[in-house]
Amino acid sequence: MASTHQLRVQELFSIKGYVCVVTGGGTGIGLMATQALAANVTNAGISGPKAPAESSSAEELSRALWQAEDASAWASVFSTNVTSVYFCVLAFLPLLQASFSQKAAGEEPAQRHLPRSASVIVISSMSGLMRNSQGHFSYNAAKGATVHLSKLMSAEFERCDVRVNSIAPGYFPSEMTTGQSDERTQKSELGDDEVQAKGHVPAGRAGSDEEMAQAVLFLTKCAYVNGEVIAVDGGVLNQ
Repeated sequence: MASTHQLRVQELFSIKGYVCVVTGGGTGIGLMATQALAANVTNAGISGPKAPAESSSAEELSRALWQAEDASAWASVFSTNVTSVYFCVLAFLPLLQASFSQKAAGEEPAQRHLPRSASVIVISSMSGLMRNSQGHFSYNAAKGATVHLSKLMSAEFERCDVRVNSIAPGYFPSEMTTGQSDERTQKSELGDDEVQAKGHVPAGRAGSDEEMAQAVLFLTKCAYVNGEVIAVDGGVLNQ
């Protein structure tokens, strides 16, 4: 049973001593995750929209979609968002299992009451959970596959005491949503007016670094969560 002292925020979300690796952590949401983890651990490392067709004519729609994305583009998008995620997790799986089986003996007494487990957080997208193609079928289909892959891995890898969850972000400032980033900070800016112009974001603004950090830290630390997809999207999926 936890004491009141052990329910302090500093204890609940402490990841002191964790070893964290972020792939794609150089910009955007990956950089947000990296900063959240680096600010709270001693060992963190980084490894390196088209307009929708509006016509109701099936012939025009088909022509527009053929011109927008060909088969090679689909293969590339799936390779980036699905295949690479799967094989990257496989590569780290032995280390993920070993990390916590060897660490328990060295834990501080105050931390031993908290169950701990290795955690994989897959960044998917709200686009993988919605029915609107947003004008890019391949990306949304790939992100849908990323979401399902996360669930498959969570069930398969739980026997190794490795949890797999996914964050499905909405509009966050990144090179993908803004087309650029600051050369010095690698940060991007996404103004409220740009988000509001989309007309389907109840929050009326982009997500913040802090809000992404909160989701990352929660899934990193809470060992009772496995196989979940958390949409951090400002309410878009409620529309």
